[in-house]
Amino acid sequence: MRKNIKITATAASAAALALGLSACGTSSDPAAKSETGANADTSKALVVAASPTPHADILNFVKENLAKKEGLNLEVKEFTDYVLPNTATQSGQVDANFFQHKPYLDDFNAKQKTTIVPVVDVHLEPLGLYSKTVKDLKDIKAGQTIAVPNDTTNGGRALQLLAENDLITLKDGVGTSAKLSDITDKKGLEFKELEAATVPRALDDVDAAVINGNYAIEAELKPGKDSLVLEKAEGNPYANFLAVKDGNEKDPRVEKLAKLLNSDEVKKFIEDTYQGAIVPAFGAPAKS
Repeated sequence: MRKNIKITATAASAAALALGLSACGTSSDPAAKSETGANADTSKALVVAASPTPHADILNFVKENLAKKEGLNLEVKEFTDYVLPNTATQSGQVDANFFQHKPYLDDFNAKQKTTIVPVVDVHLEPLGLYSKTVKDLKDIKAGQTIAVPNDTTNGGRALQLLAENDLITLKDGVGTSAKLSDITDKKGLEFKELEAATVPRALDDVDAAVINGNYAIEAELKPGKDSLVLEKAEGNPYANFLAVKDGNEKDPRVEKLAKLLNSDEVKKFIEDTYQGAIVPAFGAPAKS
């Protein structure tokens, strides 16, 4: 049986604050001191924050099938948003996280003054456009409403997907940082910005929605079958990776997990489990 720990946004915020206050302490407080990086206590569990699907699923596969052989004690904590895994990693509430891609992390670090760094790429979740009423991309017409994620990077990524499929026109050069204000031709469409995790639930209220791959799977959507259009995997910069607070990359436990996440066994698990909805994307993360 899996022993995951699910943390809601409210509870995690309180826990992170309380732990942050107690963990900082003073230099004279022995309990406040902790070893990190190469000096970390390898007998302790490596606590990793993750989105439930597919991140926690992949980590639990590693935990249940691979970690023991490598002498790795792995604990998975599930978070249901895109903010708390980073703040918990920064504060030391968890040792690492696995839920995000590089454009999102770069934007988060810049805005929140955090120092999270990627360790190893693991997989790609193609972003897709879905609808309960429209059966074909060509049937999306003026006057209809499309829901998109409201965070900077996934919102821009969503608009790029729409632009690449001629549903809108964007200003030249805006790239993945595109905002609704960068649309030069909406082609009569209306847009509704929502927190990424809630977009699937909006499908009953809008004509179409751009949904992140992990949230599509959680909503029992099959990206390869149910999407009107799906991001191309080739050359895609949005690989999801294991990340830690800067300075902890050489923690032996992190190095073990990074190796296991790029193993042949994990590659097969991803391919067999997700059937193209999630694809392996192993290797070193892209540099800023």
